[in-house]
Amino acid sequence: MPELPEVETVVRNLRPVLVGREITGFEAAWPKVTAPTAPATFARQVVGRAIKDVRRRGKYILLDLDRGHVHLHLRMTGHLFVIRPGEAMPDQQIRAWFGLSGGIRLLFRDQRKFGRIGYLADLAPLEARLGPEPLAAKFTAALLAGMLAQRRRQIKPLLMDQSFIAGLGNIYVDEALFAAGIHPQAEAETIPAGKVKALHRAIRRLLRRAIEHQGTTFSNFRFGRNESGRFRDQLKVFGREDQPCFVCGTALAKTRVAQRGTHWCPRCQAP
Repeated sequence: MPELPEVETVVRNLRPVLVGREITGFEAAWPKVTAPTAPATFARQVVGRAIKDVRRRGKYILLDLDRGHVHLHLRMTGHLFVIRPGEAMPDQQIRAWFGLSGGIRLLFRDQRKFGRIGYLADLAPLEARLGPEPLAAKFTAALLAGMLAQRRRQIKPLLMDQSFIAGLGNIYVDEALFAAGIHPQAEAETIPAGKVKALHRAIRRLLRRAIEHQGTTFSNFRFGRNESGRFRDQLKVFGREDQPCFVCGTALAKTRVAQRGTHWCPRCQAP
């Protein structure tokens, strides 16, 4: 599933094209793409509205309209891209599309049909479900330490909980825990202060570097007209099970933590 860097990459790709345009139409080839709202109802909510901004909140893509907001979640295989006037509509896996002023169309391709598109008059219901943004200025090491001290949960599933911190997922949590030398099953409230600071630095550094490389593509993530992220070659542990650790040479392990495949170094991240 695309995480913060991948979603931010999509947003940065779309913003220059979409901002200032009016939504002139909406069609859904797969009716459940706007569930629980019917596509016709969604169309009435957004058609005629102008796009004021395109931004990210956690793993959500937001189109801020002159009244209300469109929110899109790519889930496993979602891909948003624009086609220009005169370009043919692709005939495979297009689940919905927006007509926009100037004759362009914003298409939503989704092989596995997990992605969703919705409308909110106010973002308060979405904000209530999301934790702080890890790249925001107010997300300090002291804030993270206070948050961890109050939670009796294993650190990996806690960091992946979107109500705790918004935007992190399997790839960047594994990488950040490795960089900080923290075992993925460590209890959050027991992590020493020094390692909490290291974790905070690692999260922010990794996310920024991944955004610079336009995210990580293994198989499904695409942006633009089928471009791939370039951060895969920078990964230290994720997807490298049984290969030597770049730091100590120990064979990297892969186990399951909270039902998610988890990559870690038995020596660098020893309990």
